[in-house]
Amino acid sequence: MPLSPLPTGVVARATVESPVGTLYAAATPRGIALLEFAPPAGYDACPSVPRQRWLAQLALELAAYARDPHTRFDVPLDLQGTPFRREVWRSLSEIPAGRTVSYADIAARIGRPRAVRAVGAAVGANPVAIIVPCHRVIGRDGSLTGYAGGLARKTTLLRHEGAMPGSRIHG
Repeated sequence: MPLSPLPTGVVARATVESPVGTLYAAATPRGIALLEFAPPAGYDACPSVPRQRWLAQLALELAAYARDPHTRFDVPLDLQGTPFRREVWRSLSEIPAGRTVSYADIAARIGRPRAVRAVGAAVGANPVAIIVPCHRVIGRDGSLTGYAGGLARKTTLLRHEGAMPGSRIHG
């Protein structure tokens, strides 16, 4: 799978620790634009500035989340994508820790009940792991479906949050 591109306007990058290991983060002047399991194309060309204000806040909030999965993330985000994708990502952000929803639930929440596949694509394109909690989306039958960080990480995050469904895992 090719690496995703670095978001537009990134001014700083850093690696940050999470309950599922090291993540690659990038920030613009507006907020966090990237939090992924692998560095995107062009990541190393951006200056490493772990003390940049959004990256420093992100590191603190991820550390708090590691201690308490119900921690609220307040770091500003700069989510770059189509209006549809941003709408899906906003809906994902409303899923509380300890809960899971299906792709169909998200489609219904945004008023597009027939757009389940498009919702799945938007969930898969989420550029900000954990903070925009795409790991909380599961199959309609309760199965764990794909996750950019792998199903082991998805399982770890759901267990951390107390939301591990007791059903099948699909790769």
